Amino acid sequence: MNIDEPARTRLDRSRIARAACAGARDPLIHDRETARARHRPDSQSSPRRRLLSPMNSPPAPDNAPPAAATRTSPLMSALARIVVTALLPRIDRAAEASTRPFVTPDMLVPHVRDKRHGLTHYGIFFPELPQPHRYCNVMTLLGATGSVAFDNDYLVDGDPRDVATVLSSTAADGAHHYRAYSIARDCAVRRASTVVAFGDDLTIAGAYPRYTVRADYAHFGLDVGIDCTDIASWFVRNVAYDHLSLLATCSGTIRHDGRTMPLDTLCTFEYARTTTPQAWFAKPIGERWKLPLDFFTYQIVNLGDGIQLLLTEVRVLGENAFRGIHLRALDGTAEIHERGVAFAVDEYRPEPASAPDGRRMRLPHRLSWAARDGAGRPWLELRATIDCPWRFGHGRGYVSSYRFDGFVKGRACSGRGYIEYVDCDASQR
Repeated sequence: MNIDEPARTRLDRSRIARAACAGARDPLIHDRETARARHRPDSQSSPRRRLLSPMNSPPAPDNAPPAAATRTSPLMSALARIVVTALLPRIDRAAEASTRPFVTPDMLVPHVRDKRHGLTHYGIFFPELPQPHRYCNVMTLLGATGSVAFDNDYLVDGDPRDVATVLSSTAADGAHHYRAYSIARDCAVRRASTVVAFGDDLTIAGAYPRYTVRADYAHFGLDVGIDCTDIASWFVRNVAYDHLSLLATCSGTIRHDGRTMPLDTLCTFEYARTTTPQAWFAKPIGERWKLPLDFFTYQIVNLGDGIQLLLTEVRVLGENAFRGIHLRALDGTAEIHERGVAFAVDEYRPEPASAPDGRRMRLPHRLSWAARDGAGRPWLELRATIDCPWRFGHGRGYVSSYRFDGFVKGRACSGRGYIEYVDCDASQR
């Protein structure tokens, strides 16, 4: 496969816009009515775990989302637009970092109750696995994001800065774990020789370039070694927010329904740390003052021969903040393309999905990507059909898997991809 020279353009990433409201004061915190809609005490919960899993605990009747009219304040809207359109293009260095080897492994540590880095994310993603799994994801958050798309405030019973969540799933029957944890009571976090443990359910341990992932959920489990390369695709790279994906390989096993299967495939190891307005407050920030990131999709496709695509679109207030494609390979190829990229949902599912807190979201059934080079010549076209269950818990959104076909750089391709999808656009709220 012929790989062109890297396309080096600036990433306009939006999620750092949450830093714009980091200095907010008491007026941003929930009023009593909003607090009642978001805060769900449960007298039946155990003393050890007051943070409840949406998969195991029904929402309170008054937990419906607020009306669209109560969403993002005019001030927050203006700040978000300034950050996305004016500030980020000047300070972000993700595009240039994405074409250079990864040389800062010391940064890959967890942060807890940290004012500068109020949120830490670890993610391990396997986009193509044999039946019945088809894919596997391990998606973790330590802390709250302060954004519309990713905060599930109904999980919070106490301080949102103490909340950690794990979403892990495959397409196999029942293979879906989504749970909230108290960082103080339920998690073990160590920065030296990184260890992050979420109760007895999941442990991520090691140091770059070698990590182990051990999971023992109710319906499936993992025991996998991850070997990271120095090929890093950066989504955001600036003073307030770092978010990257390392191309990696894995070996190990996955368990389900009494059967153990080997894993040996191309995967990703992902890390983020970011400033968040929620780091300054002991109660959930009101919906009107969250970062208005209202649409997010992230997709991973293995093309064979050690080649991988990362496809991303982010919108703020319904307007495009970033749309781009990372193309990387085990041979050292590292490209980022932002111009001439198009994403479309070609067909939605007939009925919206309903989340545990009552929120409804339309989800795609068929989707497509297309990209052209600087001369207007098409170099990528992918057509995909979702053929797996949608699993809730990627913030307010869902994850799944699809079959795709098309071409990349003149070569026909087909296979399986992993998809994360969050659509909180105001027209649906």
